[in-house]
Amino acid sequence: MINLVTRERWNARQHKGQVALKSNPRGVKFHYVGGRVDPAIVADHSQCIALMKSIQRDHMDRRLWADIGYTACTCPHREVFIGRGPGVLPAANGEGLNAGDYALMAMVGDSGLVVPPDGMLHGLLDARAWLMGLPERDRPCGGEVRGHRDGFDTSCPGDWLYGWVRRGHPRPGGEGGVRPEPPAWPGRVLEYPPVMAGDDVRTWQRQMKRRGWRIDVDGRFGPQSRQVALAFQREKGLRVTGKVGRDDWREAWLAPIT
Repeated sequence: MINLVTRERWNARQHKGQVALKSNPRGVKFHYVGGRVDPAIVADHSQCIALMKSIQRDHMDRRLWADIGYTACTCPHREVFIGRGPGVLPAANGEGLNAGDYALMAMVGDSGLVVPPDGMLHGLLDARAWLMGLPERDRPCGGEVRGHRDGFDTSCPGDWLYGWVRRGHPRPGGEGGVRPEPPAWPGRVLEYPPVMAGDDVRTWQRQMKRRGWRIDVDGRFGPQSRQVALAFQREKGLRVTGKVGRDDWREAWLAPIT
């Protein structure tokens, strides 16, 4: 069952006006906060509420929108915060695109908290199911699930979340399942040229070999490792750079083997 947080519960400001949707949206687009999200929100739910208020202030006071731009937002604790709500035109999808989809935001960024915890992924899917179960006048008329960057020039919703969308947005580990944690990211991007060497390279190569890729486990990130990284990124819908950054490192352990 969805755990909805009403606007009253998160103490939202009064909107400056609303525009009702003239026709049903096709589906939903997933977004992220962008910038840095403090990982402390995973352990402190009060910071999720503070983040909602901060986003609303930014949208209303800096962007001069009538309200927070998202239909709803989800946090690491599987709670779904109502933003503009259903039946109302969102503002986050981009000019000319807002009528096409509801906008659902996950509280992750491009630094700090980058990979959404399981509760956040469940929350996104709970929010979509909630919208699909609305009365006919408000519910999406199709089942489309896309990322913000689909049709709009943006990095949103981030490489990890967009890769999950491209994989079919599965429930993590089954309903209520626990996702195993990969080794800690070594803190540097693995890339070529020049050849980079180290135990972190060896650890990544060993994992890619376990996944079935033809790669030498020699601790040296050279042309062969770069080609494997490129092929893996294409397969998993990640940003194709040939470099192994934080998201690529985690996906080497978390992405399904296909």
